[in-house]
Parts: sequence; C-alpha cells; structure tokens
Amino acid sequence: MTKKQRITLAAEILERVYPSAECALKYEGEAWKLLVMGRLSAQCTDERVNIVCEELFSVFPTPESLADAPVEDIERIVRPCGLYHTKAESIKQSMKKLVTEHEGVLPDEMDTLLEFPGVGRKIANLLLGDIYGKGGIVADTHCIRICGRLGMYEETLKDPHKVELIMDKLIARDKQSDFCHRIVLFGREYCNARNPKCSVCPLAEVCKKNSKRA
Repeated sequence: MTKKQRITLAAEILERVYPSAECALKYEGEAWKLLVMGRLSAQCTDERVNIVCEELFSVFPTPESLADAPVEDIERIVRPCGLYHTKAESIKQSMKKLVTEHEGVLPDEMDTLLEFPGVGRKIANLLLGDIYGKGGIVADTHCIRICGRLGMYEETLKDPHKVELIMDKLIARDKQSDFCHRIVLFGREYCNARNPKCSVCPLAEVCKKNSKRA
C-alpha cells in the first residue's frame, strides 16, 4: 500500500468515525473571530480558548472594538491562554490591519494572511480552509504526531512547514480541512502523545507504527 493509499483510507475511516468535521474553536462563522482564536490557541488548549473568548467577544464584539481597545484590557482577558503580552498586542494590531487595510474582510490569499501579526502558516491554512473552503494542511501537534505514526514521514520530523508540504501532496485539497479537524478529534480520543490506545484504534490497519508493535 502506498502512502497516498494509506492516508486516503485513513481519511475515509476517520470520516466514518467522525462524520461531523467541525473546528474545535467556536468562532460562530465569523472570520475575524477565528483569526483571534487561532492566535490564542498557540501553546493553549482549544477548550480554554473557547472559554476565554466568550468574555473577550462579549467585551469586544467587533474587530473595530478590539482594534481600538487598550492592549492592557485585552491582556487581562486573554491572560489564561499564556503568552498574553505578545498575543494581546498581535491581536490588536491584526484587527487594526483588518479594519484599516481590508475594510473588515479577511483576505483569502496565503501571502496576504501571513502579513498579519502573529499569523503563521498554520493559522492561515485554518482560515483558508474553514472560511473560504480552499483547503490547507493545519500542521498542529496532532497532525504532526499522527501522520508521522501513520508512516507519512519519519516520526522524528517535527517541522510544521515540511509536514504541511508532504501532506498537501497526499491529501486532496477539498479533503484537507475536514481531515485536519478529524485528526484533532482522533488525537484526543485515541492517538494521544503518551498513551495511544492502539488496541482499540480505528486506524490500526493503516498505521505503520501499530504494525511495528504487532
């Protein structure tokens, strides 16, 4: 079985296990909120980001209000997400850029998204996939760990950009966004970092690491 055949089968199995492929971040369909939440998710759980953003978006309900807010007020709310000084500043500056340079409409091109403070390829691919349906591999810790275990590349590879480039060639563009959301769910339920549940794993038949254990 080739790598492409293996990952295609894995994606089909994950679709059966998790038919509803939804983003774990509760951004209510608003692009600017997903940009903010994506920035806050760095080294923080999605669950905590969702909780923190309930308050953040109630206090600052528009991009304009965040752009105009004193950075200290943003810091106070986002502090539980960690790295709150840099996150608050980049959120404020990103919202200012969104409002002043793009009239509040999130760009739909990778290069333009990367111009926003604090936005890297991971967040940009999340935005392009969820907001514009353009696909994009969100090479987060779940994706990097699990696709390595599946045998798509050496498990020692931890470079998000290299993982993105490899997986982009193996998964059809229109399947990438849903695949990445499902990988997050699968990583939490079965394939966690320290104690993967290999004996009951739905991907056991296509997992290179599991086959080595047998």
